[in-house]
Amino acid sequence: MTTQRPPQQTWWAEHLATVRRYDEMESRLTASVSERMLDLACLRPGMRVLDVASGMGEPSLRAAHRVGPSGFVLGTDLSDGMLEVAREKARAQALSNIEFRTADAEMLEVPEQSFDAATVRWALMYMPRPERALERLWRALRPSAPLVCACWAGPGQVEYASLPRRSLARFRPLPPVEPEAPSVFRFSDPELLRPLLTRTGFVMEHVESMHVPVMEAEDGTGVVRWIRELGGPVAKIVEELPPETQRAWEEEVARECQPHRTGGKVLLGGVTWLVVARRPLHLDTHA
Repeated sequence: MTTQRPPQQTWWAEHLATVRRYDEMESRLTASVSERMLDLACLRPGMRVLDVASGMGEPSLRAAHRVGPSGFVLGTDLSDGMLEVAREKARAQALSNIEFRTADAEMLEVPEQSFDAATVRWALMYMPRPERALERLWRALRPSAPLVCACWAGPGQVEYASLPRRSLARFRPLPPVEPEAPSVFRFSDPELLRPLLTRTGFVMEHVESMHVPVMEAEDGTGVVRWIRELGGPVAKIVEELPPETQRAWEEEVARECQPHRTGGKVLLGGVTWLVVARRPLHLDTHA
């Protein structure tokens, strides 16, 4: 068994302080997605909810409010640093019905058939083996329990990810996006999830989409700062460019941001798919 961190775990560890600084903004802007996921999960008081890849508490903290003192929420994530922020929020909100546990979704150990619903917000597409995580979720859920997943649509519909890359492509060739590799666009078509869900025992029963912003800035300079501070693939390539090319890229990003100005601010986000699957009512043991 290797002790090397998965790439996403390493990224979160290296950028925790930056992510924490932007957390209030992202939680506020993406609240509609979390709330809709919980609507689709049909949460009621007293239910037990499993939230995989909770990060800093979305949507697990909202779920805890919905299920009330008689219910329970377990939020898991690879990054204990992020979960510590979620724990701080739970204490601030006086929530005693929620637990945050550091765990790899692909190796999650919880009692079988112990949860009434599960949620996974913007995480399946980054997992090396998402089918392993789905198998664990299947075992954790009771018969007929829903699983609600959020995944981003394609590059043409997700400007927060495509705009920095498109702007950079004007200055140097970029490596192609591998369709089956972990990335923001891995499940850009919800039908790509169907075979994985089917193989792991779920029945995919509902799909809908919504557009949601994930960041806001006063101007293009703020967008550039957000891209650079989060340190993704585009930011790493930009750092390798000559200073004058970096400045030209920044100006290009600012121009690209103009169509996304609303109410005096630049808003970048994208279309997200919300997929509802269900563990069937039958009690056959899943292989």
